[in-house]
Amino acid sequence: KQVVGDDNNNTVIVLVCNFGQSELLLNFICNARAKGLERYLSNILLFATDQATHDLAKMMGITSIYIDSVFSEMPERAANAYLDKNFRSMMVAKVYCIHMVSMLGYDILFQDVDVVWYQNPLTWFHNTSNPHYDFDMYFQDDGNHALFYTPYSANTGFYYVRNNERTQHFFNSFLM
Repeated sequence: KQVVGDDNNNTVIVLVCNFGQSELLLNFICNARAKGLERYLSNILLFATDQATHDLAKMMGITSIYIDSVFSEMPERAANAYLDKNFRSMMVAKVYCIHMVSMLGYDILFQDVDVVWYQNPLTWFHNTSNPHYDFDMYFQDDGNHALFYTPYSANTGFYYVRNNERTQHFFNSFLM
């Protein structure tokens, strides 16, 4: 509840980060502040997968959670390559973190720490006059249409999820 603001329409902004990605986290925070978007940083819940990242986030004024019993085996270094062990470990952590927030009944804007905002992204997702407003989940196209990714090619680095039974079932299905 701490990160859901009055004008945030029940939305928590979720990021997951390890120390190897902390420069990207700092870039995101500094970029948001430079663009006058600092007030939206208070709506972020960062799942830090190591103590150093948790401490850094708190120092930067970001609400962060680190649970040693859950994340102690997570890599502190950034992935060296797509789908390497560190990459896969962080992808699993992201699914678990999104699932936890979803089960608490919140809408979610998830983004990787390498994304920066040009403006408040929640304005678009919360605009009831938007012709695309009636959705459960909204992903951008990943651009990779290889057979492995078909039929949807969803980019999981930035997406919005409305909390409902369908989306909770979707995230539950990843963990079953």
